[in-house]
Amino acid sequence: MNEFAADADDIGTSIRFLAQGMPLMPPVQPEFLYGGHVSATPRRRYDCRIVVLASRVGADEKRLFDAFDRRRVPFDHVDPRKQWFLAGQRDQPWKLALNREIGQVRAAYAARCLTAAGVRVVNSAEATEVCGDKWRTTLALEAAWVPTPRTALALTPQAALEALDAIGYPALIKPLVGSWGRLVVPLADRRSAEGVLEYAAALPGPQSHLGYVQELIDKPGRDIRVIVVGGQVLGAIYRIGEALRTNVALGGRVRPCEVTPEITKLSLDAAAAVGADIAGVDLIEDHDGRLLVLEVNHRVEFSGFQSALDGRVDVADHIVDHLLELTQR
Repeated sequence: MNEFAADADDIGTSIRFLAQGMPLMPPVQPEFLYGGHVSATPRRRYDCRIVVLASRVGADEKRLFDAFDRRRVPFDHVDPRKQWFLAGQRDQPWKLALNREIGQVRAAYAARCLTAAGVRVVNSAEATEVCGDKWRTTLALEAAWVPTPRTALALTPQAALEALDAIGYPALIKPLVGSWGRLVVPLADRRSAEGVLEYAAALPGPQSHLGYVQELIDKPGRDIRVIVVGGQVLGAIYRIGEALRTNVALGGRVRPCEVTPEITKLSLDAAAAVGADIAGVDLIEDHDGRLLVLEVNHRVEFSGFQSALDGRVDVADHIVDHLLELTQR
């Protein structure tokens, strides 16, 4: 378990009463709580109640909860693993949802169900589904003329070999759904690709037989993570590592990155292409210094980002501010 996945059971079954002696907000229907965090903030300024969807409560979620409480914004924390939805039901107690669910399938279906019930979800169901599928992300970026590495989707392992021959080696093969660089395999040549694809062909799941293959960019030992909230670039950091994957969750080192006009444009274009209000945009530099967009994350983790910037940017505050702006529209 990494720093972003604290023990959800202890947190998810507790109710924090931070304002003892102050009148509490009207109770929310218990079938929507399931023992989750209920803000003790009195309902004084904001009438639109917000729900945070998260089955794991880590450092980032705690920062978000604190940001809500500092602004005296009432909110609920719901664990999607314990939630169910009745088709056609529209009497949810929330008007706005912040989707922090770590499970991609649950996140997408929870967003769809809440949207059908008249709840506005950030990020939207469409953005969650596009960002959660690497091929759909690639198609969205290409349609918006956002530069990306050369990429192909092969519908069988044998076709993947032909796609790799066209793209050229060295290359990468990636799972369509996944995070933190898991199961990303570098392929030095056709022989290594044949071994990996032979294994993939033996797997039982049909999705495992699809080949998402991409040219391997000769990067300078780093990539760039940019956080976008509500059409604004909050900042950028370098993620540095000797290995292929530089994710902070996997031990990558971080340091500040100057936000250039090119980084700003690429990041905003990428977030807009996938329809994400809140996005973590990953950029990579090729050997000529040209910037390419690798992927866009709909559930952005920001503890490493904030530590690299020495706390100069409070991502949770910006997210909560953006949600409050949406409640006024």
